[in-house]
Amino acid sequence: MKRSEINAAIVTAKKRLEEYRITLPEFAYWSVEDWKSKWDVTGRIRERMLGWDVSDFGSDDFDTMGAVLFTVRNGDKNDTENKAPYAEKYILLDDTKEQSLPFHYHIDKTEDIINRGGGVMVVEMFNKAEDGKEDRENDIVVYQDGIRHTYKPGEPIYVTPGNSITIEPYMYHRFYAQKGKGYLICGEVSKVNDDNCDNIFLYPQSRFIPVEEDEAILHPLVNEYDNI
Repeated sequence: MKRSEINAAIVTAKKRLEEYRITLPEFAYWSVEDWKSKWDVTGRIRERMLGWDVSDFGSDDFDTMGAVLFTVRNGDKNDTENKAPYAEKYILLDDTKEQSLPFHYHIDKTEDIINRGGGVMVVEMFNKAEDGKEDRENDIVVYQDGIRHTYKPGEPIYVTPGNSITIEPYMYHRFYAQKGKGYLICGEVSKVNDDNCDNIFLYPQSRFIPVEEDEAILHPLVNEYDNI
């Protein structure tokens, strides 16, 4: 992705969050110079990969496969005392660009994906088959806000604002904003998040992608802190 594309996506995300009166932690608005001046006190932020995350997952087509994410809080999977066994994110999807996350599952993480506002979230899911691919034969069973539901494999599940869906390990899933229903603000509440090891994609994808530096960094991404 080009840096200009990443910057523009973050600007739009901040504007949409503001419209819904959602304010991020102060480090979300820091410049590169701010990060440099505060480096000595940001170790935990950097270690736990809190902050902006913009990716096209290696598709080279952010308009159809991509998202803006912001990790607000995250524990440490190596913390033997388990002091913070949770994570929270915002995931922002533009319905005018048909953006989606690619099909993937988690080995360890259970997550609630919540429609925080804006448009309608559409979720598609499959069980993981024995060969590691998607199971297109057997129904899926999921909980939505505590209520058990059964769906056909790959059947679109519509989640309106204020509602959520629980995604358990080994369940392939992707989600996106229903076209024409508005820019979508999703929330994620989960076990500790490990984006380096706990995303198993159905097809070859890249979780973090190289950036073409065609303009200055607006805000560094979570995988860029050590480079600034």
